[in-house]
Parts: sequence; C-alpha cells; structure tokens
Amino acid sequence: MALAGRTAMWWARLRSPCPAAAPLCLPPWLPAGPVACERLYSSRGKEKIDTSMYSIERIRNFSIIAHVDHGKSTLADRLLEMTGTIAKTDRNKQVLDKLQVERERGITVKAQSASLFYNHEGVNYLLNLIDTPGHVDFSYEVSRSLSACQGVILVVDANEGIQAQTVANFYLAFEAQLAIIPVINKIDLKNADPERVEKQIEKLFDIPIDECVRISAKQGTNVEKVLQKVIEKIPPPQCNPADPLKALVFDSTFDHYRGVIANVALFGGEIQKGHKIVSAHTKKRYEVNEVGILTPNEQPTHKLYAGQVGYLIAGMKEVTEAQIGDTLFLYKQPVEPLSGFKSAKPMVFAGMYPVDQTEYNNLKSALERLTLNDSSVTVHRDSSLALGAGWRLGFLGLLHMEVFNQRLEQEYNMSVILTAPTVPYKAILSSAKLIKEYGKAEITIINPAQFPDKLSVSEYLEPTVLGTIVTPHEYIGKIIALCQDRRAVQKDMLYIDESRVMLKYLFPLNEIVVDFYDALKSLSSGYASFDYEDSGYQAADLIKMDILLNGNPVEELATIVHNDKAYATGKFLCERLKDAIPRQLFEIAIQAAIGKKIIARETLKAYRKNVVAKCYGGDITRRMKLLKRQAEGKKLMRKIGNVEVPRDAFIRVLKRQTDK
Repeated sequence: MALAGRTAMWWARLRSPCPAAAPLCLPPWLPAGPVACERLYSSRGKEKIDTSMYSIERIRNFSIIAHVDHGKSTLADRLLEMTGTIAKTDRNKQVLDKLQVERERGITVKAQSASLFYNHEGVNYLLNLIDTPGHVDFSYEVSRSLSACQGVILVVDANEGIQAQTVANFYLAFEAQLAIIPVINKIDLKNADPERVEKQIEKLFDIPIDECVRISAKQGTNVEKVLQKVIEKIPPPQCNPADPLKALVFDSTFDHYRGVIANVALFGGEIQKGHKIVSAHTKKRYEVNEVGILTPNEQPTHKLYAGQVGYLIAGMKEVTEAQIGDTLFLYKQPVEPLSGFKSAKPMVFAGMYPVDQTEYNNLKSALERLTLNDSSVTVHRDSSLALGAGWRLGFLGLLHMEVFNQRLEQEYNMSVILTAPTVPYKAILSSAKLIKEYGKAEITIINPAQFPDKLSVSEYLEPTVLGTIVTPHEYIGKIIALCQDRRAVQKDMLYIDESRVMLKYLFPLNEIVVDFYDALKSLSSGYASFDYEDSGYQAADLIKMDILLNGNPVEELATIVHNDKAYATGKFLCERLKDAIPRQLFEIAIQAAIGKKIIARETLKAYRKNVVAKCYGGDITRRMKLLKRQAEGKKLMRKIGNVEVPRDAFIRVLKRQTDK
C-alpha cells in the first residue's frame, strides 16, 4: 500500500505544472527545461529552423532522374555531404534509401526528399532535392516528384550510355517543361567513354555537348560544379508569398504515433502550427500540429513559405485523407485546386491469399498499412474455392509486385500465396440481356470466371504497351525474333550512335508481363534495356481455356489466353498439374479444353496391385483374366471416385514460378 501511495504521489507531482524554481519535480532521466514536458518520440524536441531568410529567389527545387543503377543515390549522398547536411563517413551509402528492400536490392523504390543549405558566391540558398526511382515500374513516383520541381539533373552512366529509362524520364521532364542539367557519371571507370555519351545526348535530346557535366559521384569529382549548375540553370519557383496558402501534396507516409505525414510543395502563402487547413479533395478540416523540412530526417520549422518543400502533420488518421495530388488551403480562404497527377494505372493483377485462413485479419491490417505508404497498389476483395478469402491486387509491374510482397514479409512478417500475374481484358457485349445486366456495353474482365461467352460478345480487347528497347547492334536479330514471337509490331528503329540501336514495338501486355524482361536480358548478355508505357486496348482473338480432371472442369484453373498461345499454355498447365496432384487408385485424365475441344492431355497413372504375382507358370489366359478383372474394377472406381485436388497442389500450379 505504501508503494502504491508513493507512486500516486509521484504521478500527481509529474502532472502538475513544473515551477521554474523546482527542477527536482522531474525524474532524473528527463531533461530540464520547457522541452522536458514534451513527448520524446516526436521531432518536437529539436531546435526549430527559421526558413524566412530564404526568399523565393534563393530557393531551387530539383529531382535526380536516371536509368536503374546509373548512380542517382550515390550522387544524392555526395550532395548531402558537400552541403554539410550529413557528416562525411565511409558508411554514407544510399542514405535516402530507407527501406530494407531498397538496401538489399540496391535500387530506389520510393522517392525521398531532402533540403540542403548551400552558399554560392556569398549568398545562402535552400536547395530541395528529390531522389527518384529508376525502374520502369516506379515511373509513377518520378512523375509525382517532378510536379514539385522546377528542374532536373539527368544522370547518364559514362560506361553504359543512354538506356531505355533515361529516354522515358527525359520526356517526363521535357513534357513538364523543366530545366534539364545533363550529368555524365562514373567517369572514373576503366571503360568509361564520356565523349560517346555526350554525342548520344546531343543526338537524342538536342542538348549541346558543352552543357554536359562530367562527374564521378563515388569519388566526388566535379560534384561541386553540379550544385553551381543547379543554382545557375534551374529557375526559382513561380509563386507569390502574398497569395493565400496553396500546397500540393506529392507524397505521404504513415507514423503510428502522429498519423499521416504529408510531403507538400507550397505554391503560395505560408503555413505554421495552429493554422486551420482544408483538403480540396475530401473537404475535411484539420489543425496543423507541426511543419518542417526534411534534412533528410524531419526538422521542424516555425513556418513553411511559398516555394519551399517540406512536410506537415495535421492529425490525419488515414493516408487516404492525404490524397496524392490534393491541394491544401486555409479555412475560409478557398483557392483554385492545383492540377494533380494522373492516378496510377495498374498494369498487372495477382491474387493474394493468406497461407492459413486464420491469418486473414492480420494480413488485412498489414495490407491496409502498407497500401498507405504505397498508394499506387489497388486492392479488391476476392475469394477462391481452393485458396479461400483473399484479395486481387493491381500493381504497376512485375518488380513492383515482388517488392510489395517482400515488404509484406520484412515489415509485417506476413507470408502469403501470390498467384500468377494476369492483365485486365475488355469485352464489347452484343447481347442486350448482358448489357442490361452490367449496365454498359464494355466490361473489364479481371477474373476468368467473369469471361462472357463468344456468342454474346462482338469483340474482345487486350491491353497493349509501347515498348522501347535500347541495345548494342549485334543483338538486333535475336531481339527482333523474340519480339515477333511475343506478337509485337515494330513501330520504329533508330541508331543512337554507331553501336547502339533504339527499337520501338507495340506489345500485347500479356506477352511481356511474366518473363519477357528476363528473356531480353539473357539474349543480349544483360546489355539491352527495356521500358514501356501504356498504349490503350486493341482487338484480340481471346478464348477461355478450362482444365478438366476426369471430364469435370476445375473452376480455379480456368485462364484467358490468346488463340495462338492456347496449345502451349494448355500443355504447360497439364504437365504442372500432373506433377502436383497425388496419384489415386484410379487413372486421372488431366485435359485442357476450349469449349468442347480438347487441346492437351496428360494421364496420371493409377496405383495398382500386382495381381499376377501368384501366377508362376500356367496358361496365359489365367494372367489375362486377372488383369481384365482389375481393369474393370478400376473403371468402376473411376466412375464413382472424385478427384480431390489438395490445397498445396493448387498453390503449386497457381503460384508464380520464381525459378523460370
């Protein structure tokens, strides 16, 4: 009781306001002073920076864009070191890549921003840098980042030269009318050829050779010149501090304690703690709890001013409230919303199911939290007779799907069953009954179970992409043969220089979604690069293929395929099923069928007893009689026996093959 009484007294003294003359009222592990009464996990204890000294003319907002592995994150590390944002150590590698999956794979998945303070010719400048991903699957992150910038650093590898994603990212920046600073990286490599790369940049992008900056981000050679170019070439933001507040939300993350942290770019006005703000998208009202800049960790400031990029925390409980591309403005001071971005368009769909159905609720909460940080994933409820309740997820590409799955395992300790990826098809209905049922003439088909019969459809449509391949010229023959095998149509062919070619093809998305990239890399010894963009839908000869076990269709294994590929796909599925289904006491016929026509078959032999073991010698008719009787028994058993496909067999057939 005495202990309980002392504890109650202690808490009463802690809760009471701390008099200035009595610092002993605090426990010894709390620091003295006004900060002591604040919560320790937040960034409130940090000294606030005054950003009012940086007028709009002294602000530069820029991104670093490039192909995969051309040295974006290394250049970002050097810029952070040179401006004193982080200390110079040997451990500074991928400082802005904070996710475990990014460090393991050596790629950037999520765009990260950081504010740098740099003195140029006696004037202090505030530089807001955004490091962006380089892989085609994450081009959505790049386009979002560019909306908060006025210029870009286009990094090209001096060894590899211009590659497919370099071209795609250049056009993203060019369409946004941003200033472009070409930087040739890795000049310290033995095989570097910066002169060749400069000619490529001049030919493809029409940028004069004398504007290119040659650097080695790893060794820090010439990096200072990049910062000087940023200040000279990139214009300050076009905005007015006297205007009412207008802030663009270009990214958001979730913190368990403080809710949503929204990354914002201010295009007018100013914002500080205590301001009442309204979202143009949800029309909800919030009170700002904290504003600041990222250096690259959160650094609170008194205010954020027009032209600056930073973060704000305003008690938003879900990331869906901080809609990417939304405009925030002050309460009772409405403004015209800024034009947002195109919403991310999923290109690849896959089913996701818990390994054990008792884990369903845990997986549901893990998915909700992860999709808060990755808003480009679409989630729809789905259920399967074989795999139970789950979801059908839409991803921007195959690498995006793998990274999402890896983050689920690493960050939330969830193991899942991921089915083979599919793409969304469309059908234009001709049946008045079906049009009335769906309420429209054109329907999207994600699940093969929804595939309408050919008699009630005027035509089927499949998604297409415009693919760009950049390759050394000696591999052209093999690559053209590969593209023709994938039903691609050649649109353009251009020699970048005497040894590199850029090919443009129109691909059906279904043909490149699984293993095209791997096949391309194998054929070209890893030298070819690939990038694609959405190109709408085109008419296609699509059919639904059923899998039959002893004449009974298995609904879960039905797939939508192109007529030309039906035989190969059917044969492949039958072979995989033969390996996956356990043998029974009767024979099992595994068939692939289109309507009533069987196109492929595998037979799973029955277990059988050696009934002629007791026949040693004697007439042959004795043996034949015993075998005939056994065959009749097996035939009868096959009529009455049901093939129960075990759950793990479904998993082995439906699951993505990582070894292919």
